[in-house]
Amino acid sequence: MTEPSPTAPPPMNAAPKSLDPALAAGNRRPMAGYAARHFEWQCAGGVATITLARPERKNPLTFDSYAELRDLFGALRHAPDVRAVVLVGAGGNFCSGGDVHEIIGPLIGLPAPELLMFTRMTGDLVKAMRACPQPIVAAVDGVCAGAGAILAMASDLRFGTARSKTAFLFNRVGLAGCDMGACAMLPRIIGQGRASEWLYSGRSVPGDEAERAGFFNRLVAPESVLVEAQAFARELAEGPAFAHGMTKTMLHQEWAMTIEQAIEAEAQAQAICMMTQDYRRAYEAFSAKRRPVFQGD
Repeated sequence: MTEPSPTAPPPMNAAPKSLDPALAAGNRRPMAGYAARHFEWQCAGGVATITLARPERKNPLTFDSYAELRDLFGALRHAPDVRAVVLVGAGGNFCSGGDVHEIIGPLIGLPAPELLMFTRMTGDLVKAMRACPQPIVAAVDGVCAGAGAILAMASDLRFGTARSKTAFLFNRVGLAGCDMGACAMLPRIIGQGRASEWLYSGRSVPGDEAERAGFFNRLVAPESVLVEAQAFARELAEGPAFAHGMTKTMLHQEWAMTIEQAIEAEAQAQAICMMTQDYRRAYEAFSAKRRPVFQGD
């Protein structure tokens, strides 16, 4: 009796299997058509734009917008039709932080359990931004203060303008600078010394200084900041979405790893990416001397 022949690997042009409907139902939920209640949401070509739209108050956050942003970024983990996100403010400002009358005032006098409920909710927003696989590009013009500065910090990349003013001003209202992960994340972006000075002083940092410190990836003209952020996001959206998500995950997780642990984790991550159809598509496109069209699977 002849031995059974080993299973041959699938040809490079083999079509990927479709996802089981039962699995898709629990792990995929399109979000391009999402109807936002407390900010503006648009999605085109895989790029979603979130606009904080209270320009008359320099786009402050409220209890409701905090909660909706937290839930939205959490849902984006399961949204295959959104491949990059742009975060911007309306009317020439990014975000002035928590609304003085709708958040800061009501917090005075609350008992500890309710205060902790609020601070955990704001922290959960940052956790959701870091956990969603889509790269987030912040387009920062004008005022970027308090929780607004945190939203920019929690984004993956930041485009600023010369007239932008970034301020981690928690100490100005009698609070510590350790808000929503600032003491962990900001030093990794701009260094321990600069982060200490920004968090202790709470001063407003102009755009050119923020760029030199590494907080902004680049400075652009105010009238172009959203356009350029969206253009960069489109480039990301056209890339290998699964691999981009893996890069984001590893950038975040490796903060707590030794070099040896990080190298092993990256070996595993890269091996997983080598099983994707996008990796196959890149090889086929290279062989055919054409540009790959990535599909995120």
